[in-house]
Amino acid sequence: MPEVNGAIDPAHRQLFADAVAIANIPTLLMVLVQLTGELRWLEAPYRPSRARGVNDNDTGGLPEPIQSEIRAAALDAILAWRAGKPVAIPEPSPELRRTMLSRAMAEEVPPEYDSIIEVELFPQRALNVEKLPVPDGFQVLIVGAGVSGLCAAVNLRKAGIPFTIIEKSETVGGTWWDNRYPGAGVDTPNHLYSYSFAPYDWSMYFALRDELHSYLEYVADRFELRSNIRFGTEVKSAAYDAGAQRWTVTVVKSDGAQEKLTANVFISAVGIFNPIKMPEIKGLKSFAGPCFHSAQWPSELDLRGRRVAMIGNGASAMQIGPEIQNIVKSLTIFQRSAHWVSPNPQFRLMIPQPLRFLMREVPLYRLWYRLRLGWTFGDRLHPALQKDPNWPEARRSLNRINDSHRAYFTRYIESELGERTDLLEKVLPDYPPFGKRMLLDNGWYRMLRNERVKLVSDPIAEIKPDGVVTRDGTEYPADVLVMATGFDVLRFLTSFEARGRSGRSLREVWEDDNARAYLGTVIPDFPNFFCLYGPNLQPGHGGSIMFVIEMQMRYIMDLLTKMVRQGLGAVECRKEVHDAYNQDVDRRHANMVWTHPGVETYYRNDRGRVVVNSPYKNVKFFEMTRAANLDDFVTEPRRPDPRRATQALS
Repeated sequence: MPEVNGAIDPAHRQLFADAVAIANIPTLLMVLVQLTGELRWLEAPYRPSRARGVNDNDTGGLPEPIQSEIRAAALDAILAWRAGKPVAIPEPSPELRRTMLSRAMAEEVPPEYDSIIEVELFPQRALNVEKLPVPDGFQVLIVGAGVSGLCAAVNLRKAGIPFTIIEKSETVGGTWWDNRYPGAGVDTPNHLYSYSFAPYDWSMYFALRDELHSYLEYVADRFELRSNIRFGTEVKSAAYDAGAQRWTVTVVKSDGAQEKLTANVFISAVGIFNPIKMPEIKGLKSFAGPCFHSAQWPSELDLRGRRVAMIGNGASAMQIGPEIQNIVKSLTIFQRSAHWVSPNPQFRLMIPQPLRFLMREVPLYRLWYRLRLGWTFGDRLHPALQKDPNWPEARRSLNRINDSHRAYFTRYIESELGERTDLLEKVLPDYPPFGKRMLLDNGWYRMLRNERVKLVSDPIAEIKPDGVVTRDGTEYPADVLVMATGFDVLRFLTSFEARGRSGRSLREVWEDDNARAYLGTVIPDFPNFFCLYGPNLQPGHGGSIMFVIEMQMRYIMDLLTKMVRQGLGAVECRKEVHDAYNQDVDRRHANMVWTHPGVETYYRNDRGRVVVNSPYKNVKFFEMTRAANLDDFVTEPRRPDPRRATQALS
């Protein structure tokens, strides 16, 4: 907002000067273009050069005199805007905004990406939901008050659709409420890992668990959602009543009492990081000391001076290990296979206060900063994950770009290990980069150089009361045993039983671990049922799952709008539409890294089918979910509610 009467307090002016002095140059250039209307800032000598890796490229690779010129001009433009001067280009044309992002990234951004540029630059359109003439008694029931459930609730509230969220915990947050292990945090930049409709004053570039949970609490309060949430209540089962066109949902309250609820629409927002996955190891129950999954970290646990054994070396282990390495007596890590790890210089760093000020006070800066992150961590990578049938090094990489990533990550690992070259054989993967979830380095390799830390790659044979024994007979003493073994992500929706129109359970339809859904959202035989963060939706090539969920909710809201306005009581995905979509998913995956024969990943089930990840670019999925086509559904007109008719007669 402009300053009062166009006057800018000198102290306020200095705050802007301090912020611009350390701001990201490519982002400042985009702000300059919009504020001034001068397109010369997109041309030489101001054009940034491309960054290596996924860092922010704060200087744009430009010489210091050019940076200084840009900063001075940006400060003048921002101060003029704050004094009341209107934005010269409030809404850049599609061609201009694509050119702007291409210049900011120093690489060509394809024309189809404009749809995402538009919604990111104008986030108010992300919640462009109209108030609906909702029929009396129309209700939506949501399971889960985590990232997905809150997104659903905000959209429904905006449309005036009555809803209730059933949440088993005592507050909101889902994964970010449950997981409290040391170092727990996000590995997507939090300016991207956040709702487009709810910006936040983040303290870190990659937020830790407490701040992420606080953000979700903030969203629940800002959009006044708590009165619609039943905490301490768990869904046990749900069944569709075709005659009534409603779902009957059985819930269990904290006191053990059961209750049956009904709803026209049923939304699962339970996510995939639940339930936990525990390994089957001989003697596991015999361990005498504390033994727990990382998601169930004891709040009073003191590790000082204790011998800790940690099974697993994935995402949670990579956060836990560096965090506890210097307080334990010893840390022994048992890995099944090596992981590729990407460096990011901003990981675990605080955002300087001047930049937080700039993010808050200049929305254009925050929007362009997030837009650049979206490209850096998103579709930019997609081509590197495609198999080149003519590539001669198919065992180690997929194509020329993928092989260059391999060389880059290998050099990084070698540099971090330093003199510990003896560890290279253990930590350097033999499969192509991105074949498993790419992890961000939290000082993992430097931790392995710590004399207190030992990495063991020999398989575990058994657990004894006082330690772990590997297949070669070596015994590793331990006082505490941590299972950093992840979650049962292949078995979607295991926390409750759902039965569709035919009476078949979703578990049976999905053959236990072979989940499929049209757009990862709707399933034949399950009318008026929507699955958020469903099968084949995780953006394995990069991006924010929050944005994926927003895309899903836009699709669901369009379908609900059509239901209400056209008087429909039931919408059910056609089987042929569902099957054709999933055939395309499988066909695309056959040419991607996650089906590489050298890769073992939780993305894939025992049949070899990729169940978790999406094969599509984010922009492709954006277009697929822009609007719901009723031709994809079997529809039924809304029938009168017999209960209300009975009430009227009485």
